[in-house]
Amino acid sequence: MTAPKRHTIIVLALALVIYMANIMWVRPAVRDGTRAGMADGLGPGNAHDSNSYVGSAACASCHKDIYATHIHTAHYLDSRPASGEFIKGSFDKKHNRFTYNSKMEAVMEKKGGGFYQTAYFNGALLESESIDIVIGSGRKGQTYLYWDGDRLFQLPVSYYTPLNSWCNSPGYPTNLIYFNKQVRSQCIECHGTYARTQEQAGRGTIFDKSVLFYGIDCERCHGAGAEHIAFHAAHPDEKTGRYILNAARMSRQQRLDACALCHSGLRTPLQPPFTFNVGDSLDNYSTPGYVADSVGVLDVHANQYGLLTSSKCFRSSQMDCSSCHNVHVNEVNSPQVYSTRCMNCHNDANHSSCSMPAVKQQALYSNCIDCHMPALPSRKIMLGLSGTDSLIQDLVRTHRIGIYPASSKGYLENRRK
Repeated sequence: MTAPKRHTIIVLALALVIYMANIMWVRPAVRDGTRAGMADGLGPGNAHDSNSYVGSAACASCHKDIYATHIHTAHYLDSRPASGEFIKGSFDKKHNRFTYNSKMEAVMEKKGGGFYQTAYFNGALLESESIDIVIGSGRKGQTYLYWDGDRLFQLPVSYYTPLNSWCNSPGYPTNLIYFNKQVRSQCIECHGTYARTQEQAGRGTIFDKSVLFYGIDCERCHGAGAEHIAFHAAHPDEKTGRYILNAARMSRQQRLDACALCHSGLRTPLQPPFTFNVGDSLDNYSTPGYVADSVGVLDVHANQYGLLTSSKCFRSSQMDCSSCHNVHVNEVNSPQVYSTRCMNCHNDANHSSCSMPAVKQQALYSNCIDCHMPALPSRKIMLGLSGTDSLIQDLVRTHRIGIYPASSKGYLENRRK
């Protein structure tokens, strides 16, 4: 064999090896328990390539109805650039202060076309930082971030919706004001869709401001959409979604892991942030910070996944988060909607109905939630209000479905009033 022919064969062999490696590792198949639908072309391409993200507005032309409802959900509105439209707290002079003590206060100010939190000590200015990013839809509350070059920091004052009041930010004290709590990649991983970040020794997380996709949008759950849009633009008659993730093709655990990334409490990382993609096995990227035997005492604020999986309803069925939640629609404060979904399993044909006499007498079958998934005080979120020494425990609906006699009694008493 001549040298040129040997060279050609070697090059072709290397190309084949690279091609096979790409199929096996970059696009793993559903048969090995990882990314659903990838091998048959139904999943997105390189989800870690920021150029593959196009933003959810690009989905609207083909998915108009879903897009129109999703943009009103708490997920979609979970992070936004700061503006008067999205900041819920008041900047009115009568309501724009958080008082730490007789000498120290924070004032929420509008100046120079922007929004600021300014610290004063005995009336003298200590520090003033702009509100650059809003975290939280405002349904329960909001916290705020500011840029210091290419790093993000949390501002010391947040907003608590139930009392329409400014409060201390989570992790900040109620008796001292400072501005140096840095925001790491993991925070934006759960409050945004994608960000390009790196860790630098001595500086922490560095953000590329040009690659920051706000909110939990379509691509956070379905994968980066550039290939999907390009394919269907070129093949408008193709009805099967290509290069996109479809939850219907995933296993139960894959669907659960998609939610558990952010709803299973603090986890110990095994891989860098933004490397997990829906369809992957979450335990390959991080491990839970709790053991299965302790889920009954998990805090209601942070670990909905752990609480749900400890429930008898979960263990005796094939339910997952989507059995109750339609993430494309804002269903906040809709107990009747959720209760209807309870009846998919808890009906007279194959399950006993509620046995409480008072419930039967009042025909309260339109609200299973307040008795079996009541709002309970969080031990993690303790909020201080302006000018007071007392702390408020935020109330969060538990996801451990069960029997709560005290909550049921309180609910029934309130119904009689």
